[in-house]
Amino acid sequence: MTKEIVLITGASSGIGESLAKRVARDGRAVGLVARRADRLQALASDLQKTHGVETHVLPSDLTKKGAVSELAAEVGRRGLVVDWLINNAGFGTYGAFHELPVEKELEEIRLNVEALVELTGRFLPGMVQRGHGVVINVSSIGGLFPSPFMATYTATKAFVVSFSEGLAVELRDKGVSVLCVCPGFTRTEFQGKIDVDTSHLPNMMWMSADAVADEAVRAAAKGGVLVNGRMNRVFTSVMSFLPRTWLARASAGLLRSTGQGH
Repeated sequence: MTKEIVLITGASSGIGESLAKRVARDGRAVGLVARRADRLQALASDLQKTHGVETHVLPSDLTKKGAVSELAAEVGRRGLVVDWLINNAGFGTYGAFHELPVEKELEEIRLNVEALVELTGRFLPGMVQRGHGVVINVSSIGGLFPSPFMATYTATKAFVVSFSEGLAVELRDKGVSVLCVCPGFTRTEFQGKIDVDTSHLPNMMWMSADAVADEAVRAAAKGGVLVNGRMNRVFTSVMSFLPRTWLARASAGLLRSTGQGH
């Protein structure tokens, strides 16, 4: 007997953790994917205790060759069916591209793009065959505009937006919804892992990970592109009318280096 689950990558912290809590609140069984097994175990215990849902801890480093195929095989071995796939895992780097280690940039592309595409390719056919399912791809408002000093990151997120929009049209009569989530500034561990000072940004520009997750889950059946937060939606709507070269120059001044290295 198979069990339908919501498979969430990058579930050990931030938006991924909040998404896990949000879908568990609706009584859905979850599969938790991230590198940090201890964090996943703690989250699984919390979800079981708080919401009484079935949880599956699936530790994996999705930047490693063969990791996605091994994850898919393990899902099958456990008799699980991925009804919702939430591609949330990702990371960013900050700095002038020519000064950054290219190996890290390639790892960023592997996780933010290649792993997302492979996960979708491995689990989407089953959704189409069953006639129902949801794919949520977490991008960023950075994917809507070019950003100097985060060129690789925003390029990967632009790919996620375009990929999601294309799939959404392909699947419009297949019973499968594709939602691309584009958060703005969100209070997570992300900022602490890159060389960026965000202290000058006003509080009104920030959202909580829980708020982002709630909006995403509520919009899942609708699909399309979701820019999280009313202020971000107004901002991106206005910015879409401006020349991209101007936007690139403007975004260069939005984030500042902490001066602590990469």
